[in-house]
This record gives sequence, C-alpha cells and structure tokens, in this order.
Amino acid sequence: MGDPTRLEPSWVAEIERESDAKTSARYMERLAAATEALERDRYTDALRMVQSVLKNLPNVGAGHEVAGIALYRLGEWRKAAAELEQARRLHPSPEQLPVLADCYRALRRYHEVDELWHEIRDTSPAPSVMAEGRIVAAGSLADQGDIAGALKLLIRVADAPKRVRDYHLKQWYVIADLYDRSGDVVKARNFFKRVAAVDPRYADVSDRLAMLGRR
Repeated sequence: MGDPTRLEPSWVAEIERESDAKTSARYMERLAAATEALERDRYTDALRMVQSVLKNLPNVGAGHEVAGIALYRLGEWRKAAAELEQARRLHPSPEQLPVLADCYRALRRYHEVDELWHEIRDTSPAPSVMAEGRIVAAGSLADQGDIAGALKLLIRVADAPKRVRDYHLKQWYVIADLYDRSGDVVKARNFFKRVAAVDPRYADVSDRLAMLGRR
C-alpha cells in the first residue's frame, strides 16, 4: 500500500468527508499507492489501484484526477477527458487543466482547448502550469495549420531566465520544432542549441541538431 502522508491535504480532506473513520485510512492508502504508481510510470497499475476509490467514493475528485492522468498517459483521450472533467467539477484546480486541454487537442476539439487556455490564463497558476497550458494552446494552433500563431504565442516567453526550469526547455524545444516546420532552419537550430546547452540529452535534441546541420 502507499504512504498516505504523501497525499495532498485537500485530497485527505475529501476522503475523510466522504467516508467514515474506519474506511478512510484504507482509501487513502489505495489512492497513495495509485499516485506512487503514476510517479513510476506504471499507468495501468495506477488505474487498477484507484478503481476502489472511484467505485466507493465517486465524489472524491482526487480519484478521478489520478484515473484521468493514468488514462491520458495510456493515450485514452476520451476516457481521460471524462475523468478529468469529473475531477474538475468536484475539486476545481488549475494544475490539471493543461492535461485536459491536451486530451481535447488529441480529440481535435480545438474550441475546448481555447476555452481551457483562457481559463488557465485567468487563474494565473504556477509558472509551470501556465507554460504547459501555453504549449498545448500553441500545439492546437499548429495542428490547425496556424504555425505563425503558435510561434507568436510562445515566442513572447522565449527569453532565457536566470534559472532555467524544465518547462523552459520544453517551451524552447517546441519553438525550435515550430520554426523547423515553418522552414526557418536558422532559428530552429538556435533554439535547439539553447536546449542542448542546458541539457544535451533532452528528448532527441542532439538528433534534431544533427539533421538541421545537414540542411
């Protein structure tokens, strides 16, 4: 079983509200175990572990959130969106909105992506959440053929900060990829180089630079 002390306090409060003292500890352990499985990329196990919480405590948003993330990682976009929407209704939180938006992007429901991006901006979440939302919104534009619009959305946050975080690398990589798709090899190479200077093993950045070098 998982370690309940690692659960977010709001999740603990949800379970305590929906179950009695005798059973709440058990459901906390199962939710914690599912969360730990997610962290280890064991998505099928996480989905299996959270089923008892979903079945017996359907009004606990945390269970739907864990299930939604697991389904998202498994590529089950429609099912993931349904679980994340339920989590959103029960326990509103901006952290998973980019994941929900990416589900809708995969389903080509671009209007919903746009609505969620506006919601993310309005809530002013943590920088990492804002970055993920912006990347999904830009990807949605690019999917619809608007690469220029996607670049415009991302390039405004392209300046190098004093301390580079993972989400900065992801934004730079996406910008580089978009420039590559637009045919601007020089700018694509510059942004891939920026990523590689911080982490030369990031994604396939070395291969991308090697391919651009041959153009």
